[in-house]
Amino acid sequence: MKRYDAIKKIIETVNDEIIVCNLGAPSRELYDISDREENFYMLGSMGLSSSIAFGIAISQPNRKIICIDGDGSILMNLGSLSTISNNNPNNLTLIIIDNSSYGSTGNQKTYTSNKTRLEIIAKGAGFDSIIVIDKEDQIIPALENLESGCHFVLIKTQPGNAKVENVPLLPEEIKERFRKVIS
Repeated sequence: MKRYDAIKKIIETVNDEIIVCNLGAPSRELYDISDREENFYMLGSMGLSSSIAFGIAISQPNRKIICIDGDGSILMNLGSLSTISNNNPNNLTLIIIDNSSYGSTGNQKTYTSNKTRLEIIAKGAGFDSIIVIDKEDQIIPALENLESGCHFVLIKTQPGNAKVENVPLLPEEIKERFRKVIS
C-alpha cells in the first residue's frame, strides 16, 4: 500500500476529529482526499506535527486529535514521543506513516529502511498503546476500535508520492480557518 491509500483509509474513520498533518506530500495528499477546516496542513516545519498535535490535545481536552506524521519527520523530533507519552493526553492518536523514505525531498531512504524500529522507540518512550499495521485492510478496524487514550499507530507503506496538486491555501488562510475551528 502507498501512503495515499493509507490516508484514504484513515479519513474513512474520521468524523469531527482535528487532524494535524505532516508537511509536504502527506499534506497535499490529505488535501486531495478530504479538505476540511479541521485539517491543519503543516507546510514548512519538518518534525513538528507531533508537537503541534500534542499542544492542541492538551489545550482541547474534549476534542479528539489525530496527527498524521511520517517516519522522516518523527526521526527529526524523537523527543516529542517522550513528551507526549509522559503527559499521556487521553485524546491523541499519533499515526506515523512509515514509507522508509523522505517522500517530500526525493524519496531518500530513512533509517527505518535499515535497523531503526519506531514501534520499539515508542515503547521505550513510554507509550502504552502501540499498534503496527502493515496491510491496508487493518487500518479501519484498528482506528475504529481505539478507545480514549494516547495512541501510537505505525502504518508501514511503500515509498512514493501520489501525483496531486499543491495545497492551494496560503499559510495564513490555513492558520485562520483552523484557528476558528479550535476556538
